Amino acid sequence: QVQLVESGGGLVQPGGSLRLSCAVSGSIFSMFAMGWYRQGPGKQRELVASITSGGTTTYADSVKGRFTISRDNGKNTVYLQMNSLKLEDTAVYYCRFPGTWGQGTQVTVSS
Repeated sequence: QVQLVESGGGLVQPGGSLRLSCAVSGSIFSMFAMGWYRQGPGKQRELVASITSGGTTTYADSVKGRFTISRDNGKNTVYLQMNSLKLEDTAVYYCRFPGTWGQGTQVTVSS
């Protein structure tokens, strides 16, 4: 059974940075695409960024140029580097492996 463990969320001021991590166990991690989603207060869950097994990345327009998704297949981990954070980036961020969600990690951007 696949398990996802997320870490790295927290409170940060506007303009700051955070790096989220998602460790995947119990599967052949390198063969699958991974994604980061988020759900803000009163909003639907949305795709933030994804990365294929070959390393091709896609981003939501709202985070292009600020967020970077990457993966380390040796560590079965996917990352989301978030720079120039804005108030509207406040949300619970979820890691997604095919068929499985992480527990979510809170990111709060506030002055």
